[in-house]
Amino acid sequence: MSASYTFDIFMTLDGYGSYGPGGDWGGYWGKHGPELLEHRLAQVSEDQRMVLGGATFREFSRWYGPESGELAGEIDPVNAAARALPTTVISSTLDTPLDWPDATLEKGDAVETVARLKDESPVPLRSHGSISLNRSLMAAGLVDRVQVTVFPVVSGRTGERPIFERAADFDLELLSTTVLDGRTLELVYRPTLHGGPA
Repeated sequence: MSASYTFDIFMTLDGYGSYGPGGDWGGYWGKHGPELLEHRLAQVSEDQRMVLGGATFREFSRWYGPESGELAGEIDPVNAAARALPTTVISSTLDTPLDWPDATLEKGDAVETVARLKDESPVPLRSHGSISLNRSLMAAGLVDRVQVTVFPVVSGRTGERPIFERAADFDLELLSTTVLDGRTLELVYRPTLHGGPA
C-alpha cells in the first residue's frame, strides 16, 4: 500500500499564502493561539516524511537553519519539530550537502520522485507550502489530502498570488473540519481531478 501524501497549506480567506516570520502579517498573520499551536505541534510530531520544493526549502533554511542565527532549541516548538523530520527536497538548483538535520536532495522529476516515495515510504508524506510543486502533484493525482488552514484575514492589498491560481480544476471531498481558537479553520479535502478518472 502506498504512503499517503498531504499538501498542507496556510492561507487567507481570499486565498493568499504567506510564510514570512516576523511582524504580525504573514506566517500565522498574528492569529495563532494555543489551540492552533498545540494542534500543529501534534501534527508535525507524528512519524512522517516532509517533502519540499527548492524555493520553500531555501526559505525555511533562511528562517530556521543555522545561517539564521537561531539554534533548533531557540525556534518555536512547531518549527523545531518540523525541522527535525526526515525531509526530501526536490530541486534541480540546490546542491548537497543541505544544511538541515535529515534532508535528502532529489534532482529528478518531481512527479516521478513523489510516485516512488509513495511506493517506498513506510510513513506518510507531508508537504507544507511548496505551492508550484504541489499543484503539479495534484494534477498528476499524487495528492491524497489537501489540508487548508484558513486564517481570519483578507490580504487583498498585500497578497501576491492566490495559492491555487492557474491550478487544474478539482472536485474536493470534505474529510474533516476543525475550528482552532474560535477563529481559524482547518479544512481537509480529498482532491479529484475534475473530469479525470473517478
